[in-house]
Amino acid sequence: MKLKTLMAGALLACALSAVAQEHEHGGKPPEMDPAMMQAMMAAGTPGEAHKKLDALAGTWDTKIAMWMAPGTEPMVSTGTAENRWIMGGRYLEQRYKGDFGGTTFEGIGFTGYDNIRKRYWSSWIDNMSTSLMTSTGAMKDAKTFTFTGVTPDPMTAKDVTIDETITVTDADHHLLEMWSPGPDGKVYKSMEISFSRAKGSR
Repeated sequence: MKLKTLMAGALLACALSAVAQEHEHGGKPPEMDPAMMQAMMAAGTPGEAHKKLDALAGTWDTKIAMWMAPGTEPMVSTGTAENRWIMGGRYLEQRYKGDFGGTTFEGIGFTGYDNIRKRYWSSWIDNMSTSLMTSTGAMKDAKTFTFTGVTPDPMTAKDVTIDETITVTDADHHLLEMWSPGPDGKVYKSMEISFSRAKGSR
């Protein structure tokens, strides 16, 4: 409904602009293409693909295991994540707070589904970087999302590819796993985050 209101406002603005141009130049205003309007409405309306992400919405207690190199002991930390729908169910916003090596860690991410490109996407920023990580993905099966992302490596200043899998175990648990290149260039499992729904948040 909000989208229809917004689109109506945009159409009104276009119409007023066209009338002004007609008055100024004495010509006829351009007609709005119905096919274009229909395409815009379809592109901007959340659908079933967006609803699939609802399994990730909520407030979560997290446990992170991070491996700095293959074969090493993981660094373990805890945190909380609040995932909420914004802009009428179009984007899932995540706000994360925790610690990393005794230092406060916080990040903000967005996940959505692009109706035009027919794929999922995500973005991530945090207080330990000045870079933006972007990913695109798909649903592997009814409970699994797969993403491939690109982020700059601070050691080489070159982009590296990172693969992620999000597996929904049940309504109260899901697991994020990440694979990235190691020092030798070989891909290894570098991180996993276990999400458990916070008590009283359902």
